[in-house]
Amino acid sequence: MGLFERFSTDIGIDLGTCNTLIYVRGKGIVVDEPSVVAVEKGTKRVVAVGAEAKRMLYKTPGNISAIRPMRDGVISDIDSTEKMIKYFISKVISRHQLFKSTRMKIGIPSCITQVERRAVIEAALKAGAKEVDVIEESLAAAIGAQIKIDEPAGHMICDIGGGTTEVSVISLGGMVVTKAIRVGGDKFDEAIVNFIKKTHNLKIGPYAAERLKIQIGNAVADKDGTIETMEVRGNDAITGLPKRQVVDSVEIREALKDAVNQIVELIKVTLSETPPELAADIVERGIVMSGGGSMLKGLPKLIAKETQVPVFLVEKPLECVALGAGQAFELFKDMSTDRSVYDNLND
Repeated sequence: MGLFERFSTDIGIDLGTCNTLIYVRGKGIVVDEPSVVAVEKGTKRVVAVGAEAKRMLYKTPGNISAIRPMRDGVISDIDSTEKMIKYFISKVISRHQLFKSTRMKIGIPSCITQVERRAVIEAALKAGAKEVDVIEESLAAAIGAQIKIDEPAGHMICDIGGGTTEVSVISLGGMVVTKAIRVGGDKFDEAIVNFIKKTHNLKIGPYAAERLKIQIGNAVADKDGTIETMEVRGNDAITGLPKRQVVDSVEIREALKDAVNQIVELIKVTLSETPPELAADIVERGIVMSGGGSMLKGLPKLIAKETQVPVFLVEKPLECVALGAGQAFELFKDMSTDRSVYDNLND
């Protein structure tokens, strides 16, 4: 171990569309907060970050703007993203330590452009990191899920985040096949908002849609035919007056059908492009699912039915990318496998 590595602080970051998670070597997950920043208009002074800023979202007065600086898995506001990273890091690491010895590895979707990728690195450097590297989210998720990615065998992981879904086949520490689409938890919420407006003439916000998704959202019907219901409140789309409406789980399943089908098709396409030897391994080992979107009730069951391959949800789906990004420092350094395949992906 080099002198810098011995005294450095290694940090893995899942810079998510909905939530930012930060892993510090030796401490574990130290930050898990919404990716939201509230700033004062004009001065751009940060008023709140994370959970406190999320409570202000869609409810701020004219002089304050609460924004989500990440959209579809990429940075939409680099200045706010920099401030957000700096704030979260400052909560767990001293300023002196940050500017002298911090290394960051950040999970990114494989579908982002080089410009978007550089924006992530630039934001982290401006936030105070000494060294910054990026790692594809599905690869980080596989590491965080304790998959033995250095084996000469095929492993498939499907990571469904807030902004993107990424499906990869991994062998010998590199991604053999990877596919990604900008469909995730946010698209689920958007689909519910649109469905409720179209079906019930009721305008609801993203938070109400998220609650519906979490509490009664589902990808397949229950075996016993149970139908769950939930009351939601919003504005009548015609009169504009406040309105209450009872919505059931069958309606939410219908609302999510198109987005869910896109994810299922992505997995099928990835499987179809997988070399036969690795596909045989996947049939035996199954598909591993991670990310907040994978927690949609019945989704693993639906994917297993559509692909005829076993599907497993990891124990901590929300933490996998951050854990894997942080653990990748040691893993890739210790692996005897030729890393040129992975390095070429990062060029």
